[in-house]
Amino acid sequence: MLKPAKDSLDLGVVVSDIEASLAFYRDTLGLSYVGSNAVGFGTLHRLRYGTSDFKLIDPANPVPAGPKGLMASLGLRYVTFVVTNLEEVCQKLAAMGVFFEREMVEIRPGVTIAMVHDPDGNVVEFVQIA
Repeated sequence: MLKPAKDSLDLGVVVSDIEASLAFYRDTLGLSYVGSNAVGFGTLHRLRYGTSDFKLIDPANPVPAGPKGLMASLGLRYVTFVVTNLEEVCQKLAAMGVFFEREMVEIRPGVTIAMVHDPDGNVVEFVQIA
């Protein structure tokens, strides 16, 4: 049985272009850059969102891309960032030409979401709770 040591989950994402991914997650979305270190399969770059570590993995060797999109295959399909400024986030991303998997919409009373694609086509969800 798991006994949590903190109130969040960490996630690692293998990327094809570390500079594009850092530009998206660090520079555009504003995740804090914690640092990087070599791992047996490449370089791991840690970014922080709240108490979560969002790890971008720059592989030492090219990795084939998998299916993209929300319903393209089984397995982990998206990461969620709960925010307080969803409209601002969506306006910024739309102005940058980021592809929206799902435009901003209220999915139930008081809960609004939007979904975009990161530079590798991974789905990133933003949720705002009133």
